Amino acid sequence: MTTDNELDIKEAFQRAQKGHNNKAKLVASLKSRYNKLEDKTLFHEEFVHYLKYAMIVYKREPVVENVIEFVARFATSFQSPPKPQEEQQQQENDDDEEEEEEDEDDHPFLSFIFNFLLESHKANSHAVRFRVCQLINKLLGSMAENAQIDDDLFDHIHQAMLVRVTDKFPNVRIQAALAMTRLQQPRDPDCPTINAYMLILDNDSNAEVRRAVLSCIAMSPQTLPKVLKRTRDIKENVRKLAYQVLADKVHIKALTIAQRVGLLQQGLHDTSEAVKDVVCSRLLPAWLLRLDDNIVELIHRLDVENCAQTALETLRAIFKEKLTEELLKDRVQLDSRKLIPVDSLTCETVLYWRALCEFFKAKGDEGDELLEQVLADAATYADYLYGYLREVPVLSEEQRADFNQLELVMTKEFISQQLIHLIGCLDTNEEGGRKRVLTVLQEMMALPQTPCSLVSLLTEKLLALVPDDNRRIQTVAEIISDVREPIMEASRPVDESESRRQQVQLAEVKVCILEAKQTLEDCITAQEFSRAAELKDSITELENRRNHIIREITESSQPAEKQGHTEKNDPETLLRCLTMCAELLKQMNIKTRIGPTISALMSSLVLPSIANAHPAVRNMAVVCLGTCTLHSRELAKTHMVLLLQIAQLDEVKIRISALRAIIDLLLLFGFQLLSETSATQTVPPSQSPDRQEEDSLPVAEEKGEVPEDTAQSTLVMLSEFLDSEVSDLRTETAEGLAKLMYTGHMSSAKMFSRLVLLWYNPVTEDDTRLRHCLGVFFQLYTRESRVHQEVVEESFLPTVRTLLNAPATSPLAEVDINNVVELFVELTRPSALIKPSTNTEELCVHDYLAVRLCGEMLKDPTAPEIRLYAKTLSNLELSRDETVKKDLQTLLQQLVQVVRDRVCLRALEKMVSQLVDSKEQAELLSASALQPVDVNTDEAATEDLCKSAKRTKRGQRKVCAAKGGRKSSRRAESSEESDGENVPVVRTTRRTRPAALEKTKLDLNNLINQEANVS
Repeated sequence: MTTDNELDIKEAFQRAQKGHNNKAKLVASLKSRYNKLEDKTLFHEEFVHYLKYAMIVYKREPVVENVIEFVARFATSFQSPPKPQEEQQQQENDDDEEEEEEDEDDHPFLSFIFNFLLESHKANSHAVRFRVCQLINKLLGSMAENAQIDDDLFDHIHQAMLVRVTDKFPNVRIQAALAMTRLQQPRDPDCPTINAYMLILDNDSNAEVRRAVLSCIAMSPQTLPKVLKRTRDIKENVRKLAYQVLADKVHIKALTIAQRVGLLQQGLHDTSEAVKDVVCSRLLPAWLLRLDDNIVELIHRLDVENCAQTALETLRAIFKEKLTEELLKDRVQLDSRKLIPVDSLTCETVLYWRALCEFFKAKGDEGDELLEQVLADAATYADYLYGYLREVPVLSEEQRADFNQLELVMTKEFISQQLIHLIGCLDTNEEGGRKRVLTVLQEMMALPQTPCSLVSLLTEKLLALVPDDNRRIQTVAEIISDVREPIMEASRPVDESESRRQQVQLAEVKVCILEAKQTLEDCITAQEFSRAAELKDSITELENRRNHIIREITESSQPAEKQGHTEKNDPETLLRCLTMCAELLKQMNIKTRIGPTISALMSSLVLPSIANAHPAVRNMAVVCLGTCTLHSRELAKTHMVLLLQIAQLDEVKIRISALRAIIDLLLLFGFQLLSETSATQTVPPSQSPDRQEEDSLPVAEEKGEVPEDTAQSTLVMLSEFLDSEVSDLRTETAEGLAKLMYTGHMSSAKMFSRLVLLWYNPVTEDDTRLRHCLGVFFQLYTRESRVHQEVVEESFLPTVRTLLNAPATSPLAEVDINNVVELFVELTRPSALIKPSTNTEELCVHDYLAVRLCGEMLKDPTAPEIRLYAKTLSNLELSRDETVKKDLQTLLQQLVQVVRDRVCLRALEKMVSQLVDSKEQAELLSASALQPVDVNTDEAATEDLCKSAKRTKRGQRKVCAAKGGRKSSRRAESSEESDGENVPVVRTTRRTRPAALEKTKLDLNNLINQEANVS
């Protein structure tokens, strides 16, 4: 190659660095020069020589990016894509001709570039690996859609990129993943590329790598679940791209109902506004486009009966993106009364109608005019609702066995619910319409065939129309009275034979009367007056008899007589009445006092129902009792023990309701309520069920000790609930304790320790609500005040001891103690407070924690956990108080003299250097006269520790466990701080999870502080 040619290549690379140059002209010029050459080897070598200058630059400089783009264009310019007709002809030719065609397609320069890049992909420089993957990506991407490459080259590229997607550097992995985009085979279930992509989506720690794979992965039944999982990714950008990919590449029919609902629930409630915007502006329009813009059809594919709230939120999101004119045009088919005909009512149409009305209602004055176009007036709608609700059938026990009839009734109940919800959109300012709506609601609540599932909603809408509490109470009490004590109408059964007998008797008497009168006239004519007198008396008796028979006939033929009130105590009636009562108590102002009417309902309805045999009735009665006691401190004191007993003895659902009531009472009245309760009650609430059945006599007689015992017993009961195998009960208890601690009603380091252990316990891994609740509580609680941080600091050592001493059969043995310690350090940081102290000289919680850790290390300097404590010391934020510094210096000097572990010594010496000045440090080091470390002793100690250390797995604690003898001595020394807990040391074999849970209960119960601080 001549010098001119060399300058041409060099000049082409130089000009390619400038973005304003036309790369197409550069490619055409260089290609023309290349085609004229006979020997192209030198051209290849020189081209690669200049390319290497760009490949060693890792930074995404514009000039380098321009060169890479130029190289990709030039290399792919030699490949001409085959035409479809030519492809068909190639398939008809023999194998020899096909090989010749393929050889022509593989241009020497393109093959040379690929081979050079494949040879360079294992370079030590991450910059070279990055540019290799980037160039391969651009080369494959610049080829025509139907381009072909040699099978061997395909395999080599494939193998190289599979190696590079596991590269140490994320940018290399990104380009390697992008390069394999066209190497996917979605129809092959064992495609290596797709398998690598799915592995990256699940395991790669870099969010940008996951985004790159999401952008290029092909959709198939195999990859769809992985993409759906990324909608719950921790990074906002990954979640956002996952929804974009689903909108662009996945048809709505390819998703199951559960997947559609899950996507909308997560997307519309995402913490990121950007993700919500993608769901509203990309995903929903894409689904609507594939359904011909039919909104009703879209919500039909969401199963609205089971996911009504999600469907409503979806409709609101769609309405926000549409113009008002479009909404009025696309509205459901309404008749002249602005109502949907009863025959056209479906779950989808009624939900769409409700969502549209609520959307217009939320617009305020602007939406009132629009609302008038899609909803009838109050009186008309009330009659419409009443007519539909009366048609809801009531199934017998035999009919309930028929699934079709049951499904039909459930559908009608769902439609009824949505129609009742629409009452909130009515204009009830007009008196006539409002009265009509109130009348209909009252009649529907008292109607026996009204389903129980609608009673609560009907009561809620009724109370919303009655603002005054006294009137609310009176109205609901009257309805409850009508439902429970209706006026019964009874009719006497008509006996046809008796009726005929009476008619015959009446006819006979009438005949006798006529005959007697005729004889009387004959006797008078014959002047037989004595005989006439006898006949006259006989006629009188016959007439009296006739009147008696007529009266009997009249009474038997009279309509039904109204009788007195008959009280109904069947479970369905009681449940309806209790539901109304519970809704009334919820809607009442908390400051409203309990009046005679509510007291009468309590004594006649609520309290008797607590002993009912039907669980649903008992549960609703407990809800009513708990809600009612919130309105009266005296009532709460009276029934607190009853609620405590129910929380321990009844079914799980009822126990949870009682527990919620207890927590609410403690939040409202404080623990003082328990002391007031114990003054009037005699049965301790913490007794076991067997003990309560055997001993019903007063137990606590000393008035001075009763308040503490009652509060302590309640805390012990709550602590036992934390160990329950019933996840719902465990979660409610943890949430209640978190509320009590956050609001300041309770301050207990031991209880905080229990909550931390519960949060980390593998048994609660699947309890999402519990984990989320406690995770939020820990942050809010410790950031609120320094006093709360002191409670956390006090619970640090008991928590760590419990984890260190956890037996092998306990799930707590799997907890990573390092992670727990890091949590405590972060929660107690002074800078984490919402209002941190401005005085840097003031003592902080970390100062006290540092002293505690030093004291614990001095107790047993050879314990394996001192490494953990030393590491924790180095992560603390200490104050600048001189007294604290001197105390810590003294403690650290003592530790340096007694500790033999080299890792700990380095950490402690680093702490000393941070606390003292450079001059003082030299004096201290000379005065301390550190003894040389005995290597043999250190090795022997290390060997012993390694022998006693339990194996560590991922997610498990990595601190070695102490040997049995050393544990016993250390527990004896620290018995005062551990409250006498006796933890077995011998590690037995692992058992099943229930056995481990039971073992954990035994170990953790001793952590409850017998002197809990109760505020």
